Amino acid sequence: MSNYRPETICVQGGYTPGSGEPRQIPIIQSTTFKYATSEEMGKLFDLEASGYFYTRLQNPTNDYVAAKIAQLEGGTAGMLTSSGQAANFFALFNIASCGDHIVASSSIYGGTFNLISVTMAKMGVACTFVGPTCTDEELERAFRPNTKLVFGETIANPALTVFDIERFAKAAHRHGVPLIVDNTFATPVGCRPFQWGADIVTHSTTKYMDGHGAAVGGAVVDSGKFDWLAHAEKFPGLCTPDDSYHGVTYAEKFGREGAFITKCTAQLMRDFGSIQAPQHAFLLNLGLESLHVRMARHCENGQAVAEFLSRHPKVETVHYCGLPGDPYYALGQKYLPHGSCGVVSFELKGGRAAAEVFMSNLKLAAIETHVADARTCCLNPATSTHRQMTDAQLQEAGIPAGLVRMSCGLEHQDDLIEDISQALEAI
Repeated sequence: MSNYRPETICVQGGYTPGSGEPRQIPIIQSTTFKYATSEEMGKLFDLEASGYFYTRLQNPTNDYVAAKIAQLEGGTAGMLTSSGQAANFFALFNIASCGDHIVASSSIYGGTFNLISVTMAKMGVACTFVGPTCTDEELERAFRPNTKLVFGETIANPALTVFDIERFAKAAHRHGVPLIVDNTFATPVGCRPFQWGADIVTHSTTKYMDGHGAAVGGAVVDSGKFDWLAHAEKFPGLCTPDDSYHGVTYAEKFGREGAFITKCTAQLMRDFGSIQAPQHAFLLNLGLESLHVRMARHCENGQAVAEFLSRHPKVETVHYCGLPGDPYYALGQKYLPHGSCGVVSFELKGGRAAAEVFMSNLKLAAIETHVADARTCCLNPATSTHRQMTDAQLQEAGIPAGLVRMSCGLEHQDDLIEDISQALEAI
């Protein structure tokens, strides 16, 4: 199935029913699985056989959907998590623990910024944040002997900066560490980071993949290309025996293709239990089946709204890489040749006060702490998703206090523009 085009994988990837089996992915709504003997189950606990014994670790419904996402990204293995935040935490903590260091783009989602700068810092993981357009010298200086990974977002939420995947991948690989990319806004329909050198991809499946605001979830996908054993001294968790799991050495037993996800499941999912409910995985798959169709419309609407806003006298600045004058236009053409996404960020003349008036006068677009689904919504990040950040941190991340993030849904673009126009007139 991985040889098919993304549109076909969206519809048929991950699950191939046999004769007389359900055509739709079945919901295995069970916490446990029965075995005839303790010996059979013991092989699962020893990682000597494949199968299921407890949904906190793995579930067939989840694995079918994770396999589809892995195929879409061109990876070798994937897993679902309870949220995008859980996916990012698992991907980072799977290889960076107490005493380690990571390099991350400063232009990332506020919740992820807080996860790295506050929560993981309390766990002993240090981070150096660099601007997405930092110089080569600045990027090089960010690395330390104990650096374990580099992290960024394909399209940053909500600054909409475009991450130079190839450049950061080369820098990471020069230092013998992997690049992890959050590909939520682009989706694998718009960009496949593995083709540009990334090693691991994460998603908040809550967004475009689900597409209907129905189910919270996340995903982690491994490219299967990073050679952990070639840098064994940096990654003891993958390259030395795991005493908590029968002394298995993941990189040796499961190779490049399976070591990362197997460790992530056997250790982190076992201990943290951030599993996605099978029912949510089923809903996610329904969204994936139309992802390729919906993303085209989201991109069309986003482009039309961005162009309208760029011409309006009450708008100070529009951030959208599909606009020729945008600082990230060239990178957008490189990594996102078929369109950016449906999210447009812009600043109004009058700052935060003008943003409040604008949003309160919208009729179609709802004020929501959400983004990237069928219905248009908007918010002011500084007073919602990024309110834990200081003004200085907001500015560093490219998110001025008066910024409005609008997620263009699947409505007719003329109706959206008319709604935006009348709300602007109220300022």
